[in-house]
Amino acid sequence: MIGQRIWIPLLAAGLLVLAHRQYGWLGVAAVSGGLVMWLLMHITRLLTVMQRAARRPLGYVDSAVMLNARLKAGVTLFHVVAMTRALGERTSPEGEQPEHYRWTDNGESRVDAVFHDGRLRSWTLYRPEAEPSDT
Repeated sequence: MIGQRIWIPLLAAGLLVLAHRQYGWLGVAAVSGGLVMWLLMHITRLLTVMQRAARRPLGYVDSAVMLNARLKAGVTLFHVVAMTRALGERTSPEGEQPEHYRWTDNGESRVDAVFHDGRLRSWTLYRPEAEPSDT
């Protein structure tokens, strides 16, 4: 995460310098246009995911079992919110690392996820006990 904060601006600056050396101000204008387009695409994706999440209840997921199957270690919290289309219910204190979030479905199955520095470290699926049948 910190690497992205450093490398992306350095890469952008390097592209601008290279464009200026090769093509002058016309190259700087072209690279600047490309960087603005890239930035607008990411902002649009962020807003789309947040709008979808705002329409759903906090911590709700259609199927906790399917979410459990789709999760991978190292994905970002933003990616998980995009998959579930809902913000997770925070179960850890604000500002404390690691962060714990919970998503629950209609059948009371739930996935508890642990994020450290915004990346998924571990998760656990909890399923309710099956009620004994009268047969």
